[in-house]
Amino acid sequence: MTTHGDSATQADAPTVAARTGSADAGEDRPATTGDDSLPTALAGLRAAIGAARFPLALPSAEPARRAAGSLTDQLDDYLLPRLRRLDAPLLVVVGGSTGAGKSTLVNSLVQARVSAAGVLRPTTRSPVLVCSPADSGWFRQGELLPGLTRTNEPSEDPHTLQLVTAPALPPGLAFLDAPDIDSVVDANRALAGQLLAAADLWLFVTTAARYADAVPWELLRGARARGAVIAMVLDRVPPEAADEVAAHLSEMLAAQDLGAAPLFVLPETWVDGQGLLPDRVTAPLSAWFARLAADADARAAVVRQTLDGALAALRPAVEGLADAADEQVTAADALDERVRAAYRGAHRTVEQGLKDGRLLRGEVLARWQEFVGTGEFFRTLEARIGRLRDRMVSAVTGRPAPASELREAIESQLVTLLRGVAAEAAENAYTGWKAHPAGAALLEPGLAHPAGDLPERAERLVREWQRGVLELVRVEGGDRRFVARTAAYAVNATGLAVMIAVFASTAFIPTGLEVATGAGTTVAAQTVLQAVFGDQAVRTLAAKARADLLERVRALLDDEAARYLVRTTEARPAADTAEALRRAGNGVEMARHRSGLADADAARLPGAEGGGS
Repeated sequence: MTTHGDSATQADAPTVAARTGSADAGEDRPATTGDDSLPTALAGLRAAIGAARFPLALPSAEPARRAAGSLTDQLDDYLLPRLRRLDAPLLVVVGGSTGAGKSTLVNSLVQARVSAAGVLRPTTRSPVLVCSPADSGWFRQGELLPGLTRTNEPSEDPHTLQLVTAPALPPGLAFLDAPDIDSVVDANRALAGQLLAAADLWLFVTTAARYADAVPWELLRGARARGAVIAMVLDRVPPEAADEVAAHLSEMLAAQDLGAAPLFVLPETWVDGQGLLPDRVTAPLSAWFARLAADADARAAVVRQTLDGALAALRPAVEGLADAADEQVTAADALDERVRAAYRGAHRTVEQGLKDGRLLRGEVLARWQEFVGTGEFFRTLEARIGRLRDRMVSAVTGRPAPASELREAIESQLVTLLRGVAAEAAENAYTGWKAHPAGAALLEPGLAHPAGDLPERAERLVREWQRGVLELVRVEGGDRRFVARTAAYAVNATGLAVMIAVFASTAFIPTGLEVATGAGTTVAAQTVLQAVFGDQAVRTLAAKARADLLERVRALLDDEAARYLVRTTEARPAADTAEALRRAGNGVEMARHRSGLADADAARLPGAEGGGS
């Protein structure tokens, strides 16, 4: 067999800040970094990531959810349990492409058929962990990869971890045969990535036919970014092409800053009756792992380098989550603003409708003119209050119909206006959300129109406002004796005049539009009210009645807008999500430096030595 290596041919391991235990790691004794703040910081980060939500359908949302899941898995599966036991056996996760021969290689290294191998793909459906009998206690405790159920039998369930002991495997070292990284089964691919993130050392297996495939290189670049320790196996290489293919793969590794990864080349060969590779093929790789298992310092360096690399990679990953959380809040704010802008526009339209005379047209104008009566009535409006009262009593007594019809006309005109502006606002809000990727996902057809009960609520609003105006006349009347001495119809008549006054923009200093529209209507109303209440009281009454109406309209439109806003409220992440993530990420980084892990030398693996075959 031909082997290739770089500076990794140095067999001596570096001196590290804290040595792990002996090769027999089965004893239940803790070995930590000596700084309890790091596990505490990681627990805080775990909580912050668990609380983060990315519900709005933004381009960054799904990648953020996947990243959050991956970080959570790595914290639970590897970082927290490994920090609790730095002296636990070194876990080598064997990963690679479909058909690369991972299971056959694992079986051959431990000299037993522990993992199913065959031509059907995918072969490895649930992971298989092989360790020395002396180390089985650590792996059965379930601290590492706690989400996988331990079993002693082969399983089709990807959520199980089959534990197998192999006497030929030295203590201090374990192999985990992972599913294919490019499996056609989504669950297998996801599990393969999760297991690789829980490795102390990645053993990547590829073939002469597939070593340039994109998927393995994507994972290798991720491993490099996390500072993981990697070794490579180039399997099934035709003997005549071994030098050329190995040289090309070495160049590719160097180009990706992975030139220090030991590279083992396995030639094409037959397997024996047990499905194992010949000893002469696997001997150099077996010897390399034996040296690693026997060297506590080397194992400690591998663990510390991979652990520190994984910790160092947390901060940029968490920053990405925080950015995605910021985008969620920004998008929710933008969606809310589009709704509020639509309904602010509706409120402005109503306000403008009370100013431009449009409500004094048509039926309202006709009913008002009918209500105030003949020209003789106008000629007597400037008389003393007593005479005015007599005139009003004689004019209104026995004629309730004009007042009722005027009140109904006012109600109808206002309700029509409210229904129109609510419909326009709903359409504008719907269009605004539809143009936004996050908003489009929250829409349903009914939101394009006002709520089904809007007409009833609008009618109720106007009737309640009219009653409020009458109460205002009673309470705010300048001469309470007038109110007390007159019949209810006089208060009603005065209230109707106040309602007409609300529809004038300048409180009875008519603009050209109002004069043209109302044909003297506002002047008539002004004369009536000034005779009863006085000039300043007229302005106060009209202003208060107008403000009351606009406030009621605002509440109605707010209720309509709430049909939209409740959706962003339910989907909106907490405003402090991004801050909490960044704070937790910074806390881990500071604890990492205090722990001394960041100061350890890079691991120098035993050399990939051996002769060719």
